[in-house]
Amino acid sequence: MKKQYLMCYVLFMSVIGIASAQITGTVLDEDGEPLPGASVVVKGTTTGSTTDFDGLFSIDAEVGDKLVISYIGYETKEVTAAAGGMSVQLSSGVALSEVVIIGSRNPNRTATESMVPVDVISMKELNSVAPQVNLNQILNYVAPSFTSNTQTISDGTDHIDPASLRGLGPDQVLVLINGKRRHTSSLINVNGTFGRGSVGTDLNAIPAAAIQRIEVLRDGAAAQYGSDAIAGVINIVLNKSVNELNTTVTTGANFSKNANDQTGGVDGATTNVSASYGVPLGQNGGFLNLSGDFDVRQDYSRMREWEGDVFNQYNVVERFARNDGYDLTNLLDDDVADVIQYANQAGINLNGASTKAELQPILSADATDAELAARGQERSDYNMRVGQSALRGGRIFANFSMPLDDNGTEVYSFAGISSRTGNSAGFYRLPNQSRTFTPAYNNGFLPEINSTIKDRSLSVGIKGKINEWDVDLSNTYGKNSFLYTIGNTFNASMQNASPTIFDAGGFSFAQNTANLDVSRFFEDALSGLNVAFGGEYRVENYDIEAGEEASYSQYTADGQRITLASQQPSQDFFGNGRPGGSQVFPGFSPNNELSRGRSSVAGYIDIEADFSEKFLASFATRFENYSDFGSTINFKLATRYKINDNLNIRAAANTGFRAPSLHQINFNSTSTIFDQNGDPQEVGTFANDSRAAKLLGIPELKEETSSSVSVGFTAKIPDANLTLTVDGYYVEINDRVVYTGQFSGPGTGTELDNLLRQANATAASFFANAINTESRGLDVVLTHQANLSDNWRLKSDLAGTFSKTNQIGDINASQVLEDAGLVDTYFPEDSRVYLEEAVPRTKINLSNSLTSDKWIMFLRNVYFGEVTEATTVVGNQQVFGTKLVTDLSIGYKATDALTLTVGANNLFDIYPDRAEEQFNNRSSGRFDWSRRAQQFGIGGRFLFARVNFTLK
Repeated sequence: MKKQYLMCYVLFMSVIGIASAQITGTVLDEDGEPLPGASVVVKGTTTGSTTDFDGLFSIDAEVGDKLVISYIGYETKEVTAAAGGMSVQLSSGVALSEVVIIGSRNPNRTATESMVPVDVISMKELNSVAPQVNLNQILNYVAPSFTSNTQTISDGTDHIDPASLRGLGPDQVLVLINGKRRHTSSLINVNGTFGRGSVGTDLNAIPAAAIQRIEVLRDGAAAQYGSDAIAGVINIVLNKSVNELNTTVTTGANFSKNANDQTGGVDGATTNVSASYGVPLGQNGGFLNLSGDFDVRQDYSRMREWEGDVFNQYNVVERFARNDGYDLTNLLDDDVADVIQYANQAGINLNGASTKAELQPILSADATDAELAARGQERSDYNMRVGQSALRGGRIFANFSMPLDDNGTEVYSFAGISSRTGNSAGFYRLPNQSRTFTPAYNNGFLPEINSTIKDRSLSVGIKGKINEWDVDLSNTYGKNSFLYTIGNTFNASMQNASPTIFDAGGFSFAQNTANLDVSRFFEDALSGLNVAFGGEYRVENYDIEAGEEASYSQYTADGQRITLASQQPSQDFFGNGRPGGSQVFPGFSPNNELSRGRSSVAGYIDIEADFSEKFLASFATRFENYSDFGSTINFKLATRYKINDNLNIRAAANTGFRAPSLHQINFNSTSTIFDQNGDPQEVGTFANDSRAAKLLGIPELKEETSSSVSVGFTAKIPDANLTLTVDGYYVEINDRVVYTGQFSGPGTGTELDNLLRQANATAASFFANAINTESRGLDVVLTHQANLSDNWRLKSDLAGTFSKTNQIGDINASQVLEDAGLVDTYFPEDSRVYLEEAVPRTKINLSNSLTSDKWIMFLRNVYFGEVTEATTVVGNQQVFGTKLVTDLSIGYKATDALTLTVGANNLFDIYPDRAEEQFNNRSSGRFDWSRRAQQFGIGGRFLFARVNFTLK
């Protein structure tokens, strides 16, 4: 009998042990390969685990529990826990919102359970089917809240695309890589584009091949991550794949009705070659992944024909003198006998004029049509390059991890380096302008900006456990440099002595960030409590490097560099002073040269509590102190209430800030900026601590501050395979930094006049905390999945953003500006349009992906809302209507290793509305499409072909 009781007891305990033992299993992709990093969560709890590099997982659960298994880019699957080793296979798909990494420091949080909206974008399928290959354009078409476009005729901004989130500035979104702060670009946007006066992050320095996924947090997060996170955070997660070589070659071009200066055909060819390979390290899941790409992008132009004046009668005289072998510089002196001689040969009626003063009004008359015919030229020979700059560059990133034991201790690192050169052109310098020294350029010239942009970064860290606390200690360094070489140009004041290529100097920005992050999840506190705290120390440095003397100086007729107000520059035949410096981009002078640094320290606390299975709340606060402007403290409170398993309501409120960048505080230079009529202005940018700023009562920069709220819900309809998220938001920003209008001196020898003259400028601009703004909007994401048959799957995503930004309150102008009536120059009308209406406020994206074992078919339609021309004349503010752009690609998996894809971006060759003559913004034919208000660019239809080769 005792033996029978003993056997029953052993059997009973065995059953209990099986029911409560750890559940183990393997998660595989659709090809049967392990999926490392997949999330495994017991449904309805915060108990979770992740798979290792062999796809294995182990989780505390009971037999019969429901396990929710998810992975970025794959359909989430719900299975029943079973004894023994389970095997779960996931199906792939492009996902906009699944697993959450940013926005919460709880390692088990999923997107539909999060308290703030997060888009998670898998790069695996996008790299196969999307037409875009650079990161800015990939995000522009896949994430509706993100906007970025290639700019034109905007100096350095032609080479680094500004980007925004929720319609806010490029410097109001924080970029992370693997959760670590990314440094910004060294370029500050001062020309006529959206984001003027801001500094963004150069996302195109990161190769798409190196990215596993992109997480876009669409909510203010300065209390969690620090400065810049007013609009949100973009976190780029690098590749961890091993034992897989992935290579891709993409080539394409614009096949458009408006290609080649609107004559049609093919232009703007682009080729990108990318590769990614990883190797396992050690026995505990270590890895080293190397990914990189190389691309070449040709320029294109969409200017049809110059419609303005090209030649005057003096240019006719020059042609006859040149044909006679005469030295044209001799025509410029006060002895006008030679001018009269060749004018008579040309048949010009001088009406008895015998002095230079008498000849000037006669020879300034227009002679364009006759002279074009005489020289065998057309008006299109004087076109600018309005469209896309040429680029050539390469990037490589490494991602490394080495676990040191079985307890989670890990050394990790990631690094990147990129280098690219660019070539863009400015406004054509015509023969009848004083800017053109016709003895050197008898037909004028198109000056070119050649850029050399280098970017490097390195992050090293160690993380592990100390008494159940997760500890992460890291240091991240990054530097970006931008150097200018100005070609096919001239310093007109030097006359014959001028070179045609100039080293114009440049700038660089470096940042080093040390972080300590500590967190712990208390499973037994409430229904789950996550406590995180940490600190940060950051050092930044901004440098401006001077160019060669001739690139920034103005000279007298006898070749003396002008340093005194009494000196006069060399003149053209009509007595106009010739401008100095390298035209299109005057170089930085030693007066501009500087090296400025600052440091900041920060500490934060982040608490997230599941008060019950239904109610979740978090609180975060962060204190920061900057060496150059003081301290700030910010808060964030977020909640989520689970009505049922399929419906969550969420809300958040936070304060934030953005420290003025070192660029905005210290940048100073002289640039050629063309006004709304296409007339050149030499505009000096002066620092806020300069004498010029003090004369106008412009204060030194301080931080921007923000407050925001968001409310939304997430819903799932399992029977229909639908997921829906809707989030509304309101953001108020005070003391927003803008780039002012152009202040001119009275021309009476005042101190301001003298300061402008010393800077070789005719007007002055500054960075200033000029305005307060509010932004409000609604983001909607609807996802549907369907298995059409055993082999065919359809994934559809409908996402839209509806936003509006407005200036609120009065302009924050000084009494000096008010008394002088210069408030409208401090924040001019075109700056208001750049802020409120120059990018689409409505953007809707519908993506459909139909896949089988052999085929991938991708269809995407993007609706771009209207935009407004940014000009100071209200009557000239043309509104450009809404447009729908369609992308289509078809991929065929020829073998397990080889995939072939062909497709199109902008399949139907859609263009923005043309600039209408009545609004006076075409600048005599230069701009048939706006350069100040961008929706999706002016490239037209882009056709591409791609070959992907994968070895496993």
